[in-house]
Amino acid sequence: MNKSYLEKVALKVKTLRAQKGLTQDDLGTNGVSRQMISLLETSKTDITVTKLKIIADNLGVKVKDLFDFE
Repeated sequence: MNKSYLEKVALKVKTLRAQKGLTQDDLGTNGVSRQMISLLETSKTDITVTKLKIIADNLGVKVKDLFDFE
């Protein structure tokens, strides 16, 4: 994945999480650890579509919303 694209997704996840008043621990459930959330939000890891789906579900948004940053 393109690093700048990953950074945009990371910022979107972090922003949505903060808007919903969730901690990384809150979001890190259902097969996605808090550590994975941290690595994603700091753009230190790529992430699978399956894990993005879990994160989107935990945020109460659609996967496509995680890519709405243009």
